[in-house]
Amino acid sequence: MKEIKKIFARILRKDQTKAEKTVWELLRKRKFKDLKFRRQHVIEGFVLDFYCHELRLGIEVDGGIHLKRKDYDRLRQDVIESEGIKMIRIQNKELIGTRKMALQKLEEIIVHRSVPLPLGEGREEDILDN
Repeated sequence: MKEIKKIFARILRKDQTKAEKTVWELLRKRKFKDLKFRRQHVIEGFVLDFYCHELRLGIEVDGGIHLKRKDYDRLRQDVIESEGIKMIRIQNKELIGTRKMALQKLEEIIVHRSVPLPLGEGREEDILDN
């Protein structure tokens, strides 16, 4: 089953949505805060759109399909978060527009929604509080 999920993740990498492509261009090659993100990463049998191991952070870019499967998404998120991974969800429409707007949205969500930066970044009290 694990191998099937890996194959599925590879297929998803080749068939990204416009919003996912935008986010990937902003995150790849440590462009965002020098953090390494993976795309279509498998955790506990679920495929996350983006994952940063350093922050133990999963990012989901939600399109219209997610409106039809809220219960599944909630279960999926609960399982992933039970592994100590913080999940954030971004609606496609929040990323539509300029790359600058998308980057500002990512910055707001990642930095300002209680996701601690790796040691050595941010204020000392932010790191100690988390």
